Amino acid sequence: MTHVPHELSEEFPNKIEIMARLRDENGHFARLYDEYHDVNRAIHRAETLVEPIAPDAEEELRRRRLRLKDEIWAMIRAAECAESAGG
Repeated sequence: MTHVPHELSEEFPNKIEIMARLRDENGHFARLYDEYHDVNRAIHRAETLVEPIAPDAEEELRRRRLRLKDEIWAMIRAAECAESAGG
């Protein structure tokens, strides 16, 4: 357990601009982004014992965060491909 918040700007530091654009232009992406932030904060608060939760619940939050991160990454890649294909 590292107690390091896994902010999306740290996970994808070279994708900050495209994430900002997607948040503005794509409601689904914005919801995923916000949900990731909420889940990530809950994990960090559990890890630092600010708001401790059961180990199983913390593990489920970690799996949820990973699924969200995967979906966010897929949307970033799709946007990049669309940009390179369409200019």
